[in-house]
This record gives sequence, C-alpha cells and structure tokens, in this order.
Amino acid sequence: MMNTVKVKNVVLGDGIPKICVPIVAKTKKEIIEEALSIASLHVDVVEWRVDWFEDVFDIEKVEDVLKDLVHALNGIPLLFTFRTSKEGGEKAIDAKAYAELNKSVAATGLVDLVDVEAFTGDDVVKDIIESAHSFGVKVVASNHDFSKTPSKDDIIYRLRKMQDLGADIPKIAVMPKSKLDVLELLEATVIMSEKYADRPIITMSMAGTGVISRLAGEVFGSALTFGAAKKASAPGQIGVEDLYGVLQLLHKSMN
Repeated sequence: MMNTVKVKNVVLGDGIPKICVPIVAKTKKEIIEEALSIASLHVDVVEWRVDWFEDVFDIEKVEDVLKDLVHALNGIPLLFTFRTSKEGGEKAIDAKAYAELNKSVAATGLVDLVDVEAFTGDDVVKDIIESAHSFGVKVVASNHDFSKTPSKDDIIYRLRKMQDLGADIPKIAVMPKSKLDVLELLEATVIMSEKYADRPIITMSMAGTGVISRLAGEVFGSALTFGAAKKASAPGQIGVEDLYGVLQLLHKSMN
C-alpha cells in the first residue's frame, strides 16, 4: 500500500504528479525575486538550490534568506537542497559541514523538506534524516547519475536503499544514452512503485531524450516532476506552464 506524504496542503503520491520549481540564483535579492515570480505559476513545491547561493557556507545568512523566502512563497511548500558537485551541483562540501547545514536548516522550522544525497555515507544520511524528522521535516533522499542509466535492478536497489535509510521520498535522476535507457528507467519506476515502494518515489530520465519521463509520472509511478520557471536546474526540464498542461491532459485521458 502506497502511503502519501503531505507537506503543507500538498499531497505527494496521489493523483497528478506535483510540480516542483527550482530556484537557482546567487544573491538574496535574486532568490527572493525569483520566488515572487514563481508564486503566480502552477507550482506545488519550490526547491531552493542553496548550492547556488553565494553565502551558503554562512548558516546565519542562509537562515536570513529562508525567512524572506518563506514569506515570498506565501504557503508554497519549500524543499531545501544543497546539491554537491559530485552529484551535479555547484559546490563541493565535506560530509560534516553538509550534515550540519541540513540539520540546522531543519531545526529552523522554515523548510518543509530537505534533500539528502543518499550515498553520502549511511551514518551521515541516517543522522540527517533522524534530525529532520525530529523537527517534523520530511526528507527526499536523492541520487543522480549524469553519465549513464544504471540497470533497472540497480535503480530499484538504490530506491529501496533510500527507503531502508528512512527517507520519506526516494528520488533518482539518470542520464539516457539511448531511447532504451529511458524505458529502463520507466520500467524500474513501475516495478519499484508497484512491488517495493510503500511511499511516493520520484524518478526521471534527463536531457531531451528522457523528457517523456518528466511528463508521464502518473502512468509509471513518479510522484513529482521538476519544471523550470526561468533557468533549468538540470538538462531536459521544461517550462512549468507547458508541463502543467501536459500533466492535466494525461490525467484526463487516464481517468
């Protein structure tokens, strides 16, 4: 039985896949401006990609941005993500500082979800998850492969490991080298969601070849999809309003 995850008034794992829009900006001013422009779009969750922020290693400055960001988002749930350079992000960070940042932010009560890279080390990951949960913050465990698409068994193994570590929402993004790679990711998504998952999962095949995976989550079992407001945070992201239209169309055709 698939359990849903509720953040503010958004339910993940039920019905139409929810749309998440990333904020990728360097300065506080740009971050808040982007948030204000996003608020008028069809968006369910906003992800702050904090690895883009110029003062990310100053936790007080991060918290200062968060206060204004939450205000600007006016009720839209917020996912806090430091994407490390080894998983395609902007900056490198050591595991200790990474844990410290995520735990401090969860403790502020200003974010609804934090992203934890699942292969940072089991002890670190479990520590962040337990800490986040103690403050009522949900955890997206993530894994990104920008060079290839692993086998479906490997994809399923990674997603199941995230469940075992206690993440509320397992997430994987992979790069297709062929059309069959996209099918491999979609097949893994179906098997995971129907056989092993007891919570929502997020999967995607990146770049232009994989764009169908960002649209067809309701068919194959992915609960959230990422769309771009201005600047895409990953290859293959399409504009939010186009994404919304396609998700609605598929939903009507299915039901």
